Amino acid sequence: MFPAAPTPRPELPPAREAAGSHRTEPAAQPPATTEGAAASPPKAGGRNAFFDNAKYLAIVLVAMGHSWEPLTDGSRAAEALYMTVYTFHMPAFIIISGYFSRSFDMRKDRLQRLVTGVVVPYVLFETAYAFFKRWADDDPGHPISLLDPWFLTWFLIALFIWRLTTPLWKVVRWPIPLAVAIAVLASVSPDIGDDLDLQRVLQFLPFFVLGLSLRPEHFARVQRRAVRIASVPIFACALVMAYWAAPRMTSAWFYHRDSAQELGTTWWIGAMMTLALLGCSIVLVACFYSWVPTRRTWFTTLGAGTLYGYLLHGFLAKGSRFWGWFDDYAWLHTPLGEITVTLLAAVIVTALCTPPVRKVFRFAMEPTMSWAFRKDPAETARGREHATA
Repeated sequence: MFPAAPTPRPELPPAREAAGSHRTEPAAQPPATTEGAAASPPKAGGRNAFFDNAKYLAIVLVAMGHSWEPLTDGSRAAEALYMTVYTFHMPAFIIISGYFSRSFDMRKDRLQRLVTGVVVPYVLFETAYAFFKRWADDDPGHPISLLDPWFLTWFLIALFIWRLTTPLWKVVRWPIPLAVAIAVLASVSPDIGDDLDLQRVLQFLPFFVLGLSLRPEHFARVQRRAVRIASVPIFACALVMAYWAAPRMTSAWFYHRDSAQELGTTWWIGAMMTLALLGCSIVLVACFYSWVPTRRTWFTTLGAGTLYGYLLHGFLAKGSRFWGWFDDYAWLHTPLGEITVTLLAAVIVTALCTPPVRKVFRFAMEPTMSWAFRKDPAETARGREHATA
């Protein structure tokens, strides 16, 4: 995607990543340096500050986007911001997830981490969301279905599928063009259905495969001063285009949840829209990465808890709609109200990424579950020998 930057590539410690944390897969950290810098970003405990910063900022944008959704019907400006942010916030998150999945294979310990860091949170939160909707929305008939992800849990099932297919993407000759072709074909295939939210899994696939294909110097390249400067007019143009498009198109295109036919258009327009949105997303993701600090900041440590913020803020995001807050309080639809809602969303999701919250919910997000897996006979034998020695 980006040409390699002439920066040194020091040997770096491994890091681990699973959606919102680095728990899942060890991988080399990129030296996301700024132009002229000779060292990689500061690290603590083997973590790279750039990626933690990027994940935190992306999850804040996710929460802000959910807070803007109820405001978009009555505010063209809110709709423009909503469209712009939805163009790149999840792609930015998915690319990082792909980058940290580069070393994934079918080794026993990595499969175990995939289960504990992705599958278990999916099962628990899909069930919790179902009960929450039954209670908060007065919908006792809402089903508990692990085959039909509801709201935010689609990302977990998608990450599970993407990561399992990682060995395949490593052996094909042109992984990115193939992933793009699959995404385009999915966008014009209404018969795919809702099982496992496969439309999203396939339409967002190119970002994950792109992450698998990136190297440290690519992240360093977008951190150059020239890219940061260019990103300002690019984002300004994106906002202007979104403001123009707001009354002319549905924001459902940015969810990558439906086929073109389900969105009321023809297959060839759907294919063109998918390619255009993929291109726009890549450009805005590069601009977003160029603004992410490479040094340690006050929010760097929160990057390890983005999965917590992502899944937990969903209860409040949906609850505010179920309980009619945006209908009962008209002032929320004023400019001051929109700013207040935006700031509240940022504060709440930030609080949900903090260490105390992570400590409380670690049983659901990062369980060890050693009892659930067979012990390696060789390790058991070595343990016996060590005990008798």
